[in-house]
Amino acid sequence: MNRKTPAGRPESAPSDDPFDFDGEIDASDAAGGPGSTEGIRLNKFLAQNGIASRRKADELIARGHVTVDKKLVTDLGRRVDPNTQEVVVDGVVLKPKGERLAYYLLNKPIGVVCTSDLREARPRAIDLITDKRKGRIYTVGRLDEDTEGLVILTNDGEFANRISHPRFGVKKTYWVDVRGRVDEGTLEAMQRGVRLAEGWGSFARVKVLKRTDQRSILLVTLAEGKNREVRRVFAALDLPVKSLRRVEIGTLRDKRLKTGQWRVLTRAEVGELLADASPVGGGQQ
Repeated sequence: MNRKTPAGRPESAPSDDPFDFDGEIDASDAAGGPGSTEGIRLNKFLAQNGIASRRKADELIARGHVTVDKKLVTDLGRRVDPNTQEVVVDGVVLKPKGERLAYYLLNKPIGVVCTSDLREARPRAIDLITDKRKGRIYTVGRLDEDTEGLVILTNDGEFANRISHPRFGVKKTYWVDVRGRVDEGTLEAMQRGVRLAEGWGSFARVKVLKRTDQRSILLVTLAEGKNREVRRVFAALDLPVKSLRRVEIGTLRDKRLKTGQWRVLTRAEVGELLADASPVGGGQQ
């Protein structure tokens, strides 16, 4: 499988083409102007662009953050034709869903941030993807600036929501190097849960790779990710984190992808990730 670095980009096999996914608008999402019963729902179009879930998109529309053809829209039932109408959210022009969909995997270095904010002065993960065809992509979820490891980037908003939203239960696994010895009681506490400011933090799985009196190395898996949850759980147990690296997203892993490198996700990998994204409790989306 081809790997690309900021220094150069080899030819990709056709099956690995990030734009080799059909992104055509459904027949039911044909053109529709103001007040039309045709077209695509505005909240769905925002979700497809990775702006927010449909429910959150409704909130943005209601609060006056969205314009269509330079006119403010607050009607939650509004439908639009993305190919002929300009949709803008807080100054950002959104793209038609008919554009090709792209999916990338990046091994994010420390010091790189997961944001699309153009005002950000620090290095951004999206800027490490040097494919000239990438268009407007964004990270699926976030990885802290001081944490390295696997991050998915895409222009498919619905895919991004399914992979990152806690209700779909896509697990993330981290390699953790901490100061101090992790004993059996501490391991039990990690899985039982420790109290954090906004509730309980715990790991779905914990595996000890190495431990001495001065140092412990573990693999921990999160079923849902609160802000900086891994570091905060270890801090609550008096085990400062020395190094943290995300090594798996669902079933997706790549030990050969070096820090700072990126590659295209295959069709099979995208399908497996979506298969991992089952609503917790068996509910429907």
